[in-house]
Amino acid sequence: MSNTDIPAVLVLSGLDPSGGAGIQADIEALASHGCHTCPVVTTLTTQDTTDIKSISAVSVNQIVSQIYTILEDIPISAIKIGLLANIPLIYELRKFIDNVPDIPVILDPILASGGGTSIADSQYVVALVNELLPVTNILTPNHLEALTLANISNQPVNDIYTCGRTLTSYDCDYVLITGGHIESNEVTNTLFQHSHPEESFSWQRLPGQFHGSGCTLSASIAGLLAQGRSPLSAIQKAQDYTWGSLKHAYQIGKGQLIPNRFFWAEESPPQ
Repeated sequence: MSNTDIPAVLVLSGLDPSGGAGIQADIEALASHGCHTCPVVTTLTTQDTTDIKSISAVSVNQIVSQIYTILEDIPISAIKIGLLANIPLIYELRKFIDNVPDIPVILDPILASGGGTSIADSQYVVALVNELLPVTNILTPNHLEALTLANISNQPVNDIYTCGRTLTSYDCDYVLITGGHIESNEVTNTLFQHSHPEESFSWQRLPGQFHGSGCTLSASIAGLLAQGRSPLSAIQKAQDYTWGSLKHAYQIGKGQLIPNRFFWAEESPPQ
């Protein structure tokens, strides 16, 4: 097997010891799409399926060293960014991405835990928008994150459509705002892109709350892009896959459900 048969995706994300979100979610989703994950842990967290307790950032120098070491050895087909935890890392990632303009970047702008605890202050949000959105190909915020990102300017933004147009104005190619936090019978995600009308995707709302759905979606998009799909195809198929993983989610702790990212495999493992 040649080294081009399995595309590699560089992932920068936090370590979630519950296994529901973060780097493990990314690895599982990427494996489901036939990709090899090159995982760089940005933060060590203390969390469970109910909420996050604490965050400890990995040193920026160590993260940057890992990135460039991998890049010198392995051809990278996509970059997926999740929890970053501090502003100096944002600036270093901007320098790195500027040097690899042909590799697509998928950014999941994690600003709060699944339990609702904020993990980003206003200065972090401003740095994220100004430094990383201009070099992001596909941005995947939920609607609360989208509102926070879009409201760094002096002009208040209150609705999803203004949000999407505002975020694409930062030169982000595609903005997919997910609607899981909006109460309705269906979950509607809305896609924005330059010089195109917005497009909506809807699914039946599933019962329960899920831990790691955003990680699953963004990693899936990265994996499908790495496999050579167009952005629109990757965005559509990743949403289908994510909904399937939520439909087959399981309760392993006392809090949110964990997406079953291998739902497509045999229900009974080989004996």
